[in-house]
Amino acid sequence: MAKKKKYYVVWKGAKPGIYDTWKQCQSQVIGYPNARFKSFSTKAEAERAYSKPYVPPAKKSTLRRVASHSNAGIEWDSISVDAACSGNPGRMEYRGVETQKKDEIFHVGPLQEGTNNVGEFLALVHALAMLNKKGDSKTPIYSDSKIAIGWVKRKKANTKLKRTHRNERIFDLMERAEAWLKVNTYKTRILKWETKRWGEIPADFGRK
Repeated sequence: MAKKKKYYVVWKGAKPGIYDTWKQCQSQVIGYPNARFKSFSTKAEAERAYSKPYVPPAKKSTLRRVASHSNAGIEWDSISVDAACSGNPGRMEYRGVETQKKDEIFHVGPLQEGTNNVGEFLALVHALAMLNKKGDSKTPIYSDSKIAIGWVKRKKANTKLKRTHRNERIFDLMERAEAWLKVNTYKTRILKWETKRWGEIPADFGRK
């Protein structure tokens, strides 16, 4: 038997509105402080509810609450970075956002014949260089990639990606990123985003 369709209203989240799937709703509320959201059986019910202020349920309902510990430990005044790649190698892009508001700060790509790990690495270095240029050493950067964090620490992208005429731009960016790491010092903290505790990183492209 097919699962019954539901509609989700987000009153308080990264981007309030009505969403057709739980995954879309989840990306707006997981990790968002005191998120307010609820599911409805029909779109008409969802639209009526969204036109009114949020009212906490008096008893058990379809409300999905975020666990109280789901956002514990997040440093909201920060930047989150992530990458997406369609194929391996494939069309790769990366970006950085404000962790709490999810407002995009930078976005590069799509670029041909890249990998997700390379994108994660480039996103981290891009954010580091940007903060360094601003003289901002206090704002931390979140990444959900242990591999990319390790590459940054070693100042080397240890990729097995083969260089071709189609991904020349990606290799140029990698070489520039490695060179920047070797000649610059920074005090910016690079933090691991705990996906199991907090949900998808705010910079996630939502393609999983």
